[in-house]
Amino acid sequence: MSIELRHLRCFLAIAEESSVTRAAARLHLAQPTVSRALAALETRLGARLVDRSTHHLELTEAGRAFLDKAAAAVAAFDDAVTPSALRGRPLRLGHAWSALGPYTTPLLRRWQQEHPETPLELLRIDDRTAGLARGEVDAAVLRGAVDTSGLVTELLFTEPRVAAVTSDGPLAARPSVTLADLARETVVLNRVSGLTALDLWPAGARPAATLTVANTDDWLTAIAAGRAVGASVASTAEFHPHPGVVYLPLSDAPEVPVLLAWRPTTPHPSLRRLAALAREVAAQDAGG
Repeated sequence: MSIELRHLRCFLAIAEESSVTRAAARLHLAQPTVSRALAALETRLGARLVDRSTHHLELTEAGRAFLDKAAAAVAAFDDAVTPSALRGRPLRLGHAWSALGPYTTPLLRRWQQEHPETPLELLRIDDRTAGLARGEVDAAVLRGAVDTSGLVTELLFTEPRVAAVTSDGPLAARPSVTLADLARETVVLNRVSGLTALDLWPAGARPAATLTVANTDDWLTAIAAGRAVGASVASTAEFHPHPGVVYLPLSDAPEVPVLLAWRPTTPHPSLRRLAALAREVAAQDAGG
C-alpha cells in the first residue's frame, strides 16, 4: 500500500492529542477511520508507532523518531499548496528565545532595506530546533551543540553566558557568580528549548538539585519565585527582563556558539543571503 497525506495527518493528531478519540474529533473523522489509518501506516513502516497498552496513549521509540519526519512532510505539502507559494514566499526564521540577541533589530532592518521582495518572518517556537526539524520554519537560530540529524549549521557569532537569580536573594548583590555558586542552589533546566544541561558543570561538581520546566516563561517564573537559579546567555537579559530576576556574568562558563541551521533537502533560495547578512551585522557591531 502507499502512504497518503491522510495517514500522516491522523498520526500527527494522535501524537498531539494522546488519544485516538480526541484525534478523530479534531479531524472531524470517525474513530475507526483514524484507527485504520494508524494501523495502515504502521503496517507500511513495519513498526509500531503508538503504545496502546495504557489508557493514555504514548509514542513508541519508533513513533518519536517518525514524528518530526511526518510533521516536516505535512508542512512541506501545506506550504506548497498555499496561495502565497505562487508569489515570493517569506523566509521563516525560527528561534526558541532571544533570536540573534542585540543583532536582531539591525538584521531585520537591513534585510527589509536590501531584500524587500522576500519578507523575513521571525517566529518564536518552544522547541530545541525552533520548529526546523518539523518543517515549521526555513531556518533557525540555535545555540550550543546541535545533535539533531539532517541539519546543516553555520556559526554566526559566540555569546557569553550569564546566571539568572532571584532579585532579593543573596547572589543578586554580587558583581558576578561562578558555576560552583550556582551548583550550591537548585538549578532550573528548560527541557524543551533550553540550552543549559548538567554537563555544563564538571563531573563531581554538578548541582545536587534541579527543577525541570518546559519553556522560557516557566523558567523565569521559577527563578523569580526563589525556587531555583538558572544559566543562560547574555541576550536573555535583553529579551526577557523580569522584575524578579537579576542577570549576572557567569565568570567561568564558556561562551556559547550561536548558529544558523537549515535542512539541506529543502533550502530557501534566500538562505545564503540571510547567513551572509547576519555575519556582517554581527561583525560590524563587534568592530564598532
